[in-house]
Amino acid sequence: MTVQSCSTVGQVRSRLSAWLIGTMALVLAACGEVATLPIAAGTGPQPALPAPQVTLVPTVNIAPAQGWSPGATPQAAPGMRVGAFASGLDHPRWLYVLPNGDVLVAETNSPPKPDDARGIRGWIMGLVMKRAGAAVPSANRITLLRDTDGDGVADLRSVLLQGLNSPFGMALVGNDLYVANSDAVLRFPYAAGDTRITAAGIKLVDLPAGPINHHWTKNLIASTDGTRLYVSVGSNSNVAERGMEVEAGRAAIWEVDIKSGAHRVFASGLRNPVGMAWEPHSGALWTSVNERDELGSDLVPDYMTSVRDGGFYGWPYSYYGQHIDQRVTPQRPELVARAIAPDYALGAHTASLGLASSAGTALPATFGNGMFIGQHGSWNRRPHSGYKVIFVPFASGTPSGPPVDVLTGFLSEDGNALGRPVGVALDKQGALLVADDVGNVVWRVTSTDKQGRKQ
Repeated sequence: MTVQSCSTVGQVRSRLSAWLIGTMALVLAACGEVATLPIAAGTGPQPALPAPQVTLVPTVNIAPAQGWSPGATPQAAPGMRVGAFASGLDHPRWLYVLPNGDVLVAETNSPPKPDDARGIRGWIMGLVMKRAGAAVPSANRITLLRDTDGDGVADLRSVLLQGLNSPFGMALVGNDLYVANSDAVLRFPYAAGDTRITAAGIKLVDLPAGPINHHWTKNLIASTDGTRLYVSVGSNSNVAERGMEVEAGRAAIWEVDIKSGAHRVFASGLRNPVGMAWEPHSGALWTSVNERDELGSDLVPDYMTSVRDGGFYGWPYSYYGQHIDQRVTPQRPELVARAIAPDYALGAHTASLGLASSAGTALPATFGNGMFIGQHGSWNRRPHSGYKVIFVPFASGTPSGPPVDVLTGFLSEDGNALGRPVGVALDKQGALLVADDVGNVVWRVTSTDKQGRKQ
């Protein structure tokens, strides 16, 4: 066979694959059900929890990844503007701001997990992820961005670390930079101003991974005294359909001793905790959690909650406190009896991932006390939910009102994903940074009030 004919065969296969994915999307879109409640009904301290809607084929509503046209941006709330801090990145998922103002970006995606793709459901989910732009290979690196002239745009870009394994969370403690790979937490030496680290990482602790590794993102945050790390580890399934044996150490937040690597489960029953932040008034650890799928477009609300030492939050046996999930057998009534209801619902299937305290923000006063949340958007609700950045106001350490849209416009009029917001963080000037892993951009949100705080 000639090179030209091989090329032709490849093009035909590519077109056939694209046709198959599109056809499957149309077939799946015709199945399932439609939300009967607005997303606001599943938001707040007392969300509506209607009866589950279990269908033969799950509701699939994919926003195909499109990306931004040149010069296009999301829409910022009144009183604010948004611009690209850095573009042309490779699936930027998570952000960390160093004390000197340098911004670290985890350019990353899921590691190989062959057993997660087995069976009809795994095949369907593979198509879903590909259509949503989540099937690209992982760059496996952390990139450093620096704005040397203070104009709000990074003009220095350097690969700080490479050759990692689906890195996600980052934390600096003293002169040690900790990175949560998908399978372990590593420690690297760091000095202020470094733009590249060539030293090999030292493993602090292994993390649950393996050939399934369903929720692969591992985040981390340091305790305020720098003696411990808190590491989020998502479940290995939707609702333990693979059995609880593969869930050992998962659906939990770990507490890890920085000196020894000794660890314990700090809180459990959290299906997929991702974002973590310290609430400055109470000193409590808060997390954003992706709840379970396939109970209908109105269930179950994703949420953020304060995290209690030893607390159990229901997964997989119950949701939102003690609402039993009948799909899970055998049940554990003694665990359900002590399941803690979350503090604040963030809407069903919003895929609320990013979480950052607004302490120190230079945005308008409305955003002075609360949490920013990056809502990545999901596949299991019709109509779409998420695909925006919101702010929840706090008072005396707890949520005190409805969410406020901060950054919207990530979906096109025909339902394609121009971008998908993930990690959120405040930079040294108090502006809000947002990682967009479909647009491959880090956005920077600032105030339009020139008399206000420094941007």
